[in-house]
Amino acid sequence: MLKLSNIWCLFQNLKKLSYSTVLTLAYQSLGVVYGDLSTSPLYVYKTAFSGKLSLHENDEEVYGVLSFIFWTLTLIPLFKYIFIVMSADDNGEGGIFALYSLLCRHARLSILPNQQASDEKLSAYGMEGSADTWQSSKLKSLFEKHPNFRNGLLVFVLLGTCMAIGDGVLTPAISVLSAVSGIRVKVTDLHHNYVVVISCVILVGLFSLQHHGTHKVAFLFAPIVTAWLLCISAIGIYNIIQWNPCIYRALSPFYMFRFLRSTGVEGWVSLGGVVLAITGAETMFADLGHFSPLSIKITFTFLVYPCLVLAYMGEAAFLSRHHEDIQRSFYKAIPEPVFWPVFIIATMAAVVGSQAVISATFSMVGQCCALNCFPRVKIVHTSKKIYGQIYIPEINWILMCLCLAVTIGLRDTNMMGHAYGLAVTTVMFVTTCLMCMVMIIVWKQSIIICVAFLVFFGSIELLYISASFVKVPEGGWIPLALSLIFMGIMYVWNYGTLKKHHFDIENKVSMKRIVALGPSLGMVRVPGIGLVYTNLITGVPAVFGHFVTNLPAFHQVLVFVCVKSVQVPYVGERERFLVGRVGPKEYGMFRCIVRYGYKDLQQENYDFENKLVDMIIKFVELEGEECMTSPMAKASREGETVDGDSFDLPRPMFTYPNDGLNIVQSLSSTQIVTEENGLAENFPCREESAQIMKARETGLAYILGHSYAKAHKSSSFLKRFAINVVYAFLCKNSRGPDVFLNVPHTSLLEVGMVYFV
Repeated sequence: MLKLSNIWCLFQNLKKLSYSTVLTLAYQSLGVVYGDLSTSPLYVYKTAFSGKLSLHENDEEVYGVLSFIFWTLTLIPLFKYIFIVMSADDNGEGGIFALYSLLCRHARLSILPNQQASDEKLSAYGMEGSADTWQSSKLKSLFEKHPNFRNGLLVFVLLGTCMAIGDGVLTPAISVLSAVSGIRVKVTDLHHNYVVVISCVILVGLFSLQHHGTHKVAFLFAPIVTAWLLCISAIGIYNIIQWNPCIYRALSPFYMFRFLRSTGVEGWVSLGGVVLAITGAETMFADLGHFSPLSIKITFTFLVYPCLVLAYMGEAAFLSRHHEDIQRSFYKAIPEPVFWPVFIIATMAAVVGSQAVISATFSMVGQCCALNCFPRVKIVHTSKKIYGQIYIPEINWILMCLCLAVTIGLRDTNMMGHAYGLAVTTVMFVTTCLMCMVMIIVWKQSIIICVAFLVFFGSIELLYISASFVKVPEGGWIPLALSLIFMGIMYVWNYGTLKKHHFDIENKVSMKRIVALGPSLGMVRVPGIGLVYTNLITGVPAVFGHFVTNLPAFHQVLVFVCVKSVQVPYVGERERFLVGRVGPKEYGMFRCIVRYGYKDLQQENYDFENKLVDMIIKFVELEGEECMTSPMAKASREGETVDGDSFDLPRPMFTYPNDGLNIVQSLSSTQIVTEENGLAENFPCREESAQIMKARETGLAYILGHSYAKAHKSSSFLKRFAINVVYAFLCKNSRGPDVFLNVPHTSLLEVGMVYFV
């Protein structure tokens, strides 16, 4: 079943993308996705044979390590990721949060509080499929009945995400330092401090390039990775022929068992270094949104995988004849005439290797922001052609500072390798668990297949995790510390955001009270349009009541705007707006829900205000047509009740044309002609449209609530610290809603409110 679905996906991808596009993306993916994976030969053997295993430097151990490397590289990146996990993309997006997003949609695990039934009609929602099996029904009901399981799953996902961010800190440090350390093979009297300084300079240069975007960086880096892969594969072939043509025998899994039997505990601990051979495999899936599944599969299967196998075999062939060079094996295995060219390419490839996890970190943080799990940061889309290529300045400079701190603080690639292995294997295990749930809930696979997948791949990853945990005191504590810090930030932000939303729901203004005030709402209605931004999809927000209490005047046209994220990667422009009326028609109040996916660019590339007004006018026109053609339609649209508030639900989903502004202007001209002919009374919708256009010409005002969270005095110390200190600090230093929503400061009104949690 899985194989047939993979073949079908390949054919579907070929139909969607031209061959030239696929090959171009495959070429670019070399410079972004595979830099980390392809530079692993720099430090794998060195880290694996560190510690007590260095006492067992003979052919038996070399063959055993090579066998472990080959089968790990084959089973995890090739079989697990390329053949299985890549097929579980979320509309082209990959990573841990993409899998979690799929589960949230299919199992009602939403972590976003403002979801509604109409969101399921989005084309990217993808709920169509076969009927639930008894396994998927049981698993869904388990999460529905027990909220603690939902919270536990969220924490589990945050753990994997934070470990992946920690991976983004460690990869540049270990890759660059390992490459630059090779210079000491030829310049033996060079002090290690100079190696560290050179590495830091390279790291600063690498992070300074990120603002150019993945597209430009990929074209710059792809030739380097291509040259690197061809170099290490050619050197591997040379070493196999020169030193040990029979090294291919080590590919037999029999040597793995002999290795563990002869080395015992030392061999098991050394697996923490072997796992470094697959660092970067997770970024293949996380960087999926930057390219396409087919392009990544082609590049890995036909170029990256065979080149890496040849490189590891060649280095093992060299080691089988030079046991004394185990800690400098990679550079010692390079033939003398080509040492310096390969050293230069290796250093450049190490820089490129860092690009994969940096791009993946940007993608993950962007998803976390959209799903209310990370403070708001500036997200820059760097490519107009390839959707999903982003750059986050704040995260970029934080990563740079942490990389420099790790490089200067540890100064040892072996210790970095111990930390690196723990981060990588934890992320992979989280992916395996989520993938098993996707197979049950989304793919509706048999429980036997799902359990076999979990047991087979999970046991391999748990073996490597156990070996890496032994090295926690020797550097493995770094990803744990970083993950706990990032997890704390994410969980506190998500908790504070949800509490704020619950406060808004509990304190929203009753529609009965609004209707009782009359069309004037008990205050002066001034010309213009007032846009009240709120997180609520129903009802009148408390910020509105707080505003009119202190300043009893409001605009002639009042629009409650809810900008929300949906658990899909993107929302098409034709499905962006939901427009409806709040209260009776003469009150002049509307609701506009603007939906974005977690990969969408929000309100920066188009004239949002004019399109919003255009949508309202279209709604009024359509409403008028329904009233004139079908009185029953009008009756059916009045008097709906949601949470005690009587108002029209935002049912119509409008498409707005590219020349929306011209249509609004022509509509305004039509109103004037109609009124001059004395026909306005026959077309009340035209009259209302004209009033909206006149209000638009008067001007728009933006009303935002500025909320301050406070913990109750009776709350525990931990909760008071989390809300009053951590959450308050994050709110103060994250992007404000006015900047996030791109609101002009000259028309901004902020209303301060305090809520207790």
